[in-house]
Amino acid sequence: MSFYDEIKKYNWEEITTRIYKKTADDVKRALGKDKLTINDFQALISPAAKPYLELMAQKSMQLTQKRFGKTIQFYVPMYVSNACTNSCVYCGFNLNNQFDKTILTKQQVLAEARKLREEGFEHLLLVSGESSKDCGVEYFEEMMAALSDKFSLISIEIQPLKTEEYKRLTKHGLNTVYVYQETYNESNYRKYHPAGKKSNYQYRLETPDRLGEAGVHKVGLGCLIGLEDWRVDSFFTALHLQYLENKYWRTKYSISFPRLRPHLGTFEPNYKTSHRDLLQIICAYRLFNEHVELSLSTREEPKFRDNMLKLGVTAYSAGSKTNPGGYSGNEETTEQFSVHDDRSPAEIASVIKEQGYEVVWKDWDSYMQK
Repeated sequence: MSFYDEIKKYNWEEITTRIYKKTADDVKRALGKDKLTINDFQALISPAAKPYLELMAQKSMQLTQKRFGKTIQFYVPMYVSNACTNSCVYCGFNLNNQFDKTILTKQQVLAEARKLREEGFEHLLLVSGESSKDCGVEYFEEMMAALSDKFSLISIEIQPLKTEEYKRLTKHGLNTVYVYQETYNESNYRKYHPAGKKSNYQYRLETPDRLGEAGVHKVGLGCLIGLEDWRVDSFFTALHLQYLENKYWRTKYSISFPRLRPHLGTFEPNYKTSHRDLLQIICAYRLFNEHVELSLSTREEPKFRDNMLKLGVTAYSAGSKTNPGGYSGNEETTEQFSVHDDRSPAEIASVIKEQGYEVVWKDWDSYMQK
C-alpha cells in the first residue's frame, strides 16, 4: 500500500468544505492541545484561525526553540542542468520554452563547488531539470563522487527515480531528497503538467514511498503555492507527512513552502497568497509537528524572511542562483525562476546573528552514514 491508496479515502471538495467550516471554537480547541490531530491542523489553516495568528506565532516560536534551539541551518542549491522533458506551465525549464539547454560537466560542477565552499557552505543541494537522458542516475553518481569530499551533506532535487536508483546514490553519500507534488488535486494535476513523465500523478506521488524503501535519510515534501487553494494543498501535504512518519519512522522529514515566482513563460498564480497566509501555514505545521524541518528559500523577499527567523523556520537557502553555472559567472543560462532575496550569504548570516540566532553551516559528517 502506498500513499496513492491512502489519499483515495479523501475527496478534495469535501476537505475544502471541512476546512472552510471550521469555527473559532475548533481553533481554540486545537491551540489548547499539546498533540494535534490532522483534524486540528485543518482548524489552524482555516479562515477561522486568522484572528489567532499572533498566538499561533508565539506557540510556534516556543516549540521551535524547544526542539531546535536558536539555530538556522544554511544550505545552497547548485543547478547542474536546465534540460527537462516536462512541460510544466509554471516553470522556466518547460521543454516548450525556447532556450539553449545547459548540462554542466564535472569540471564546471567543481568550479561551482569552489565558489560555494569559499562562501562557507557545507550543505549542498544538487538541482536539475527532469531529464533522465541528460542527467540520469549515472550522471549524479559521477557528480556526487566528485563532490563528496568537499561538502558534509549532499541532497538532490531532480526527477523521481526508482527505489534501486536511490539506493545507488545513497552509496555515494546522498542524504536528502526533495520531491514536491506541486498539487495534490489529481483532477487538475494534468492541467499544470500536460506532458512528460511528471504528468504521471501517481508515479510522482509514490516517490516518497520509494525513498522510504530505499532508506534515504531525509525526505522533503511540499506543494507549489499558487497552483491550487493553499489551505487544501497544505492539508494533503500534512496528511502525506503523517502517513510517511508512521510507515517509514526511521526517516526524517522536511517541509518547504515554494511560492510561484516570475519565470520564462506567461503562467500566473491561480491563488494569491499573502505573507500572513504563508505565516499561518508555517505556524500551523510547527504546531502540528514540532520535529519536522521547515525550510524557507530565497523565493521570499528579505524582510519576510528576516521576520520569520523566530517563528518556526529552521532552514534557509542563501545566495541562491537558479541557473546552471550561475555561481562561477555564467549569467547567460536560463534560470528556473527569479529569486527574491538576492543578499549574499554573509549578509543573511549577519542578520540572523543580530537577532540572537546561530547560523549552522555544518551539522553532519559523512562518516556518520557509514
